[in-house]
Amino acid sequence: MALRVNPKLIDELQKYGAEDVSMCYHCGNCSAVCPHSQEPYIFPRRSMRTLQMGLESKMRSSIEPWLCYYCGQCSEQCPRDAEPGETMMSLRRWLISEYDFTGLGKYFYRSWKAELAAVLLVLLCTAAGLGLYGSSVGNIHVYDGPGAFLPSAAIHLFDYLLALVVVVFLGINAARMWWLTVAKNLKKGAPFWLYLRRIYLLPLHFFSQMRYAKCGDTGPWLVHFCVVFGYVTMLVLIMGFLEAMQAGPEIRWSVHAFGYAASAALLIATPIMLRARLVKSGPQGHRTHTTDWMFLLLLVVVVVTGVLQHLVHRLGYDTAANVAYVVHLSFVVTWFSRYPFTKWSHIIYRPLAMYFAEIRREAAALPPRQSVAAMAGAQLQGKAA
Repeated sequence: MALRVNPKLIDELQKYGAEDVSMCYHCGNCSAVCPHSQEPYIFPRRSMRTLQMGLESKMRSSIEPWLCYYCGQCSEQCPRDAEPGETMMSLRRWLISEYDFTGLGKYFYRSWKAELAAVLLVLLCTAAGLGLYGSSVGNIHVYDGPGAFLPSAAIHLFDYLLALVVVVFLGINAARMWWLTVAKNLKKGAPFWLYLRRIYLLPLHFFSQMRYAKCGDTGPWLVHFCVVFGYVTMLVLIMGFLEAMQAGPEIRWSVHAFGYAASAALLIATPIMLRARLVKSGPQGHRTHTTDWMFLLLLVVVVVTGVLQHLVHRLGYDTAANVAYVVHLSFVVTWFSRYPFTKWSHIIYRPLAMYFAEIRREAAALPPRQSVAAMAGAQLQGKAA
């Protein structure tokens, strides 16, 4: 089957942050220096070549951009300043928009105005909805218990509904990723037992981000790990222990200790990431996309408003705590609702990529499947001999 060529693919990738890919003349320095570039996944050189040839369908089914952690060594070694590391980052943005069945990812990545408009719309609608609901069921001067402005049971239900919606969107997009990267790439398919045997790779890479730590300098990995640890911990606390987290004003150390640790990790890591982009230090901060800024700024506001809300509630200022809670929840919903369409979906796609990459590698090494009739015939011939 002939491959279709899209001569405008390079131009399209520039909207996602790619540099001038045509500068690459395939010396191979980038792949040689990359600690993760190994057969059968050779990158970034192969991806650069695929882009130059305009092989859009092949690029869409590639898993290699997800195996890159943008340590920047490839860009530093490039004699043509083709920025292969930034190209791989832009490819991840492009792939997210390709997996996304809603098409929202394309709008967010191509236009900062569209992303900003969506953020403001969700933020204002959430704040208005929470304010109207709180006024109808409780008192703005009561934070917890009978007459509470935002009862924990109702907020808990709202959290579950929001999480269900996000999981459905992410699940569909993840299934599309599997179809493009695995199902369409394996001519003989992969047996079900292979999926089960390698399932441990999902939690392993989700929680550890261990490949990032092998990129040389452990600093970026540690900062990234703190962000993942902080957010996942807060997500577990809110989804599973919201009533204990919201009760007060006394501190319940059995849950709040984890919340403090998660908040500290986020308060330390996010300013480091912001500073790297402001002063353009390191390969990751040298060139940034507008979605990177929105990702970090929303995360900072979510953490700061959460800490502020917790603080005024523990001090006994219920009215201020309710106002801060509305602001905090509005930013949380805005942040969380963008999950399937923008950068934060990396936390799902990267572990999936490690999982799918290993399945593709092992499935390709399996002997060809034989039909039942052929195997029976071979056995009879063996017995006859």
